Formats: sequence, structure tokens, C-alpha cells
Amino acid sequence: MQQIINFILRNKTTLLYLSLLFLGLSLSIRSHSYHRALFFNSSNRITGSIYNTQSNISSYFDLREENEKLVEENTLLRTLLFNSAEKEVPSLKIDSFPFEVIPAQIIKNDFARRNNYITINKGLRDGVEQDMGVITFQGILGIVEQTSSRFAGVQSILNTKSNINAKIKNTNNFGSLKWDTKRFDVVQLEDIPRMVPLNIGDTIVTGAMSSIFPENIPIGTIKKFDLTTSQSFYNIDVALFNDMTNIKQVYIINNKNSAEIRNLEERISDDQ
Repeated sequence: MQQIINFILRNKTTLLYLSLLFLGLSLSIRSHSYHRALFFNSSNRITGSIYNTQSNISSYFDLREENEKLVEENTLLRTLLFNSAEKEVPSLKIDSFPFEVIPAQIIKNDFARRNNYITINKGLRDGVEQDMGVITFQGILGIVEQTSSRFAGVQSILNTKSNINAKIKNTNNFGSLKWDTKRFDVVQLEDIPRMVPLNIGDTIVTGAMSSIFPENIPIGTIKKFDLTTSQSFYNIDVALFNDMTNIKQVYIINNKNSAEIRNLEERISDDQ
């Protein structure tokens, strides 16, 4: 208590000045509408800035949660989209859909080799198995080749072993999507007959002759085409929609009917 008294005595002049200043400002603000408005406007600006900064900080730390919610919504929407041709869709019984969508993230992405692989953070415990398709919001990415409990290795479309059924959008002209290793943003579509009308910019999508990908998943657009040496088929360069160097969020597609389809095809093949 004595220290407080000593402090007041030492600074009595300053404290008196500040008290009178505060009293004068208060009387001026109360008695003049202009000063009162100016004071409250300044106060609101300062308070608003503080609240805005607080909101921005809070929003930043909430981004991960919001992103997770968006991924869940996108997963549901893609599930509905891939199953839109199925009669079960109106009932919204997701478990009955033939296509299941599983969200994941890339933790390692190769694109500069001849045979590129991508590692994702979902594995067997998440329902991911070999031969499941992997896409992004822009288009196809590859096919699951290896799995562990928590991770999976995806064979990228930028892989000389990759061979995916594809077609020209809004037609039934199918071919095989491969990669010649020359560019990481361009792949090749083969086996399209010369009588098929083509145009630069035509969209290429997944075909219906695959048990891995749903039909009409975007791939890219025709960048260039010419005839093979036999003059019977086209060599087609396809500019990918995906930026293969900058991908994070992916979706794994599980066709629940794929095992049954493969077993049937194997039995047919054995009988021939």
C-alpha cells in the first residue's frame, strides 16, 4: 500500500493532468454531436478491425475442418454422379450403388520418369484395393497397383504400362489411352479408325469398356492428330485436363461389380 501511495505522490502532476484531460474529452464528446459521432465512429473502426482480425485468425485455423467438409460433400456428389444411370439413385441408398467413392490425398507424386507411380494416404483399412481407379476433380489420374494397410501405390497414366479405355465424348468411338513419355501433359489415344471425324479440341473421356472407371470421366482434349503409317488409324495427342505436377486431393473409385465382371470375362476367355 505504501508503494502505491509513493507512486501517486511522485506522479501526482501527471495523474492530475491525465484525469483532467479525460474529463475534458468526456464533457466535449457529450456536449458536441460532431465530437460524439467522431468518437463512436473511430471506436467502431477500431473494434471492427479487432473483430475482423480475430475472425480471420479463427477462419484460418478452421480451414482444415472446412476443407474436410467440402471433400465429404464432393465425395457424395461424385458418388451420385457416377451412379446417376442407376435406378436405385432416387432412394439415395448409397450402399446399393455399384460405384463407391473414397477421398484421399497424394503424399508422393512422380511425373518425370518413364514409369511413374503416385502414393496416396489410403489403404486396405480404408477399403482401397488393387485395380481401383483414381481421379481428381479434373479427370483421371491412374489405377491402384499396390496396397498396404494405410497407403496405396497408383500407376499413373504417365506410365508406359498404362492402357486405359477411352473414347471421343458423345460418340461410341473407342480406343486405348497410352503414354509415349515425351511430355507430362500429353498422352496418346490409339486405335481410332480413320473414318471417324475428328477436330482439334474434341473432348476425350473414359469409355464404357472398363470395369475400373465409370463412363465419361474427363481426360483431356485433342491437341493434334495424324494417320498411322498404315493409314488405317489415327495417332492422337491428348492434352490432359489434370496438371500432373500439382495434384493433392484425389478420389478412389471402387466398382463393386468389377470382380464379378472380371470373373465372367475370364470364364469366357477360357471357353474360347
